Amino acid sequence: MTLSVYLSGEIHTDWREDIMAGCKAAGLDIAFSSPVTDHAASDDCGVAILGAEENKFWHDHKGAKLNAIRTRKGIEDADVVVVRFGEKYKQWNAAFDAGMAAALGKSLIVLHGADHQHALKEVDAAALAVAEEPRQVVEMLTYVLRGTLPG
Repeated sequence: MTLSVYLSGEIHTDWREDIMAGCKAAGLDIAFSSPVTDHAASDDCGVAILGAEENKFWHDHKGAKLNAIRTRKGIEDADVVVVRFGEKYKQWNAAFDAGMAAALGKSLIVLHGADHQHALKEVDAAALAVAEEPRQVVEMLTYVLRGTLPG
């Protein structure tokens, strides 16, 4: 069995790399995709391609819409969507992605620390699993693909 996994959420730590490396080390057959993780490119893509905006709202609006093309495609094509909520920033976009995945009936894994448990209770309730560490996501994906528990 091959899985398509979309890695959504915060872009300030290397959690994606940890999951991908762990799955590779385990020999799992997984195709990963994600949003653009270059923060400046993601913020400025709309104005870089479609032209400058004096008003920050329209600057952000252009970028959000352009990024949504990639995000929608990634979530729609995924078998599993992993959404990471980081410590430093409020990731409203991650919450939106989790909601979209849930609405589409995607298998959703949410990843965040214990300190976000209350704030994300509705998001967690929509998920099939909630993890605190990338290692746990690797173990979940190993179980899904192989039916084996961590050794």
